[in-house]
Amino acid sequence: MRVMVIVKATADSEAGVMPGLEMLTAMGAFNEDLIQAGIMTAGDGLKPTAQGRRVAFDGPSRTVINGPFTPTTEQIAGFWLWQVKDMAEAVAWVKRCPNPMPGPSEIEIRPLYEQADFM
Repeated sequence: MRVMVIVKATADSEAGVMPGLEMLTAMGAFNEDLIQAGIMTAGDGLKPTAQGRRVAFDGPSRTVINGPFTPTTEQIAGFWLWQVKDMAEAVAWVKRCPNPMPGPSEIEIRPLYEQADFM
């Protein structure tokens, strides 16, 4: 089963506050554990939404919307793509993750559609 593991944005991440050396080291070690276990297939942090764009679709019309986007708690600060045997394994790995933000934070796990879902 493939899942996207989503690190939710916070006021700090949206302000562009970079993680300290201790957090980078801890997250690097966690990522290395994921790679060694054959779980992680991709992952990265995202810049604040102030540097992003959205394209709104309405029929043939396209409208470009400049960031920042609100509410902050509905934004994404980073992601991983994991290959796991089931949701329980994904949850177990997320519980091992260092807190990705200086204060309270959330990580969301979403299964990806597989070809079998369309048959």
